[in-house]
Amino acid sequence: MSLTEKAYWVAFGQISRITPLRFKKIINYFPSLETAWYAGRDDLAAAGIEAEVIDDFFIKRETVDPASLWQAVLSEGIGIITLTEPSYPNLLKEIYDPPPFLYYRGRFDDPDEFRLAVVGTRKTTPYGRQVTPEIVRDLAAQKLTIVSGMALGIDSHAHEAAIEAGGRTIAVLGSGIDRSSIYPSTNRRLAERIIESGGAVISEFPLGAIGLKHHFPQRNRIISGLSLGTLVIEAGEVSGSLITAKHALEQNREVFAVPGSIHSPTAVGPNNLIKMGARAVTGANDVLESLDLTEVRHFAENKTIIPESDEEGKILRLLSKEPIHIDKIIKESKLDPQVVIGTLALMEMKGKTKNLGAMNYIIGH
Repeated sequence: MSLTEKAYWVAFGQISRITPLRFKKIINYFPSLETAWYAGRDDLAAAGIEAEVIDDFFIKRETVDPASLWQAVLSEGIGIITLTEPSYPNLLKEIYDPPPFLYYRGRFDDPDEFRLAVVGTRKTTPYGRQVTPEIVRDLAAQKLTIVSGMALGIDSHAHEAAIEAGGRTIAVLGSGIDRSSIYPSTNRRLAERIIESGGAVISEFPLGAIGLKHHFPQRNRIISGLSLGTLVIEAGEVSGSLITAKHALEQNREVFAVPGSIHSPTAVGPNNLIKMGARAVTGANDVLESLDLTEVRHFAENKTIIPESDEEGKILRLLSKEPIHIDKIIKESKLDPQVVIGTLALMEMKGKTKNLGAMNYIIGH
């Protein structure tokens, strides 16, 4: 996709009434976003856009310069990733209203990484400040990417714990991600630390967008949508964290909660979630076992070697630094024995695997 074409994605992102579902209609109807930007009323109507929205679009279009907008994005060191690109997160594509594109700073290019949302109250207790790093460090050490909203409180503690564990973390903001718009402003340094550690700061809101109240429930669907599950640590009876959990349920994702004292106001939310069927979590293994991710570390390490065929992919998923016999590879991969033998031979020639002798194989790096 050309840089010019991406400029028109950003331009459409300035039109608030072009919601994700309307944006999807435009993507599906027009051959390019540049064509759509200059389209007339009849074509926009044919794409399924309502008359009053078209009127609003024509008014706003006069005030938006795609080239200048794109230059502003580049000058901030920001990228965008669109719904039509292979690197757009696969889990997020599955939700009802995925953002048409996301602004990002940092590394945001793995559509299949294992991600877990960790959210909670801004008004933490000593208990929350204790258990958040305990659980998150173990999860991050197992190569789960920690997703949160970079709010004060539990969110910030989750990001920091992931960084301290040498793990990866993604912050989803309810504001623009340009330096002057980051909300809360007190977390600007945390945003830089997330990026420096190999993570990403992302948002669907344009440059200059401030953290308005209605932005946060909207961004919460992205936090849960990016993730295999959502873990709630400390939340009141009415909390934005519970909105994230609700989104997770609607997206058919797992919900986890750390139980707390029946006398603590910040335990009401998690305790209620558990009563409604959320998995109670007292340690990282509860999450890993529930999501069947006890081998996620090996899989994440093996993903640095890119498979060139379906057969290589099936075999790579089984390889680690621990030797595995070819018979077990054949059994677990469910591939024809001759296919496994031939594929392993080719992979060894490419340096992707190593034969230790007696047909025992390990990953080749």
